[in-house]
Amino acid sequence: MSDPKFCTACATPLAHIELAEDGGPKSRLRCPACGWTHWNNPTPVLAAIIEYRGQVLLARNAAWPHKMYALITGFMEAGETPQDGIAREIKEETNLDASALNLVGVYDFQRMNQVIIAYHAVADGEVRLSPELVDYRLYDLGQLRCWPAGTGYALADWLRTRGHEPQFMDWPRPADPAAGTAPAAS
Repeated sequence: MSDPKFCTACATPLAHIELAEDGGPKSRLRCPACGWTHWNNPTPVLAAIIEYRGQVLLARNAAWPHKMYALITGFMEAGETPQDGIAREIKEETNLDASALNLVGVYDFQRMNQVIIAYHAVADGEVRLSPELVDYRLYDLGQLRCWPAGTGYALADWLRTRGHEPQFMDWPRPADPAAGTAPAAS
């Protein structure tokens, strides 16, 4: 996502302007006319390690260039709690109902200016993928591989709670910011 070029309040071109803030002087994109500031705060992203019928469900997004499978992720919406948001994402993306949600952790994903809030979800129902997903696979814990960033760290932490030492892999940078884990090539 690129930085805005114009003020959202008055349409004046933005400029890098240094001002004193709580932590000291800080240069940010600001409007020289009305003072509006582009804070560039990280976006909260929700992620789910879905346990389904005794295995972990990973899905493949239609837009991804590689045959990569990842956790279900999505943006938190205004007015919802993280728990409500991840339950909504699981339902929207897979048609599954989350019967248990437990926080795994919170992870920075600075490359995409995101904060990932990851949950373990036990889910039930029949899988029906949303149009943005083209496939899903079920994996035993020993088959999972973590990429060294974002949701990969969440999956690694969760695997450790299950007595599995995570295996990390190198993976080409995904085009989708929500992508984060992939199984071993099969």
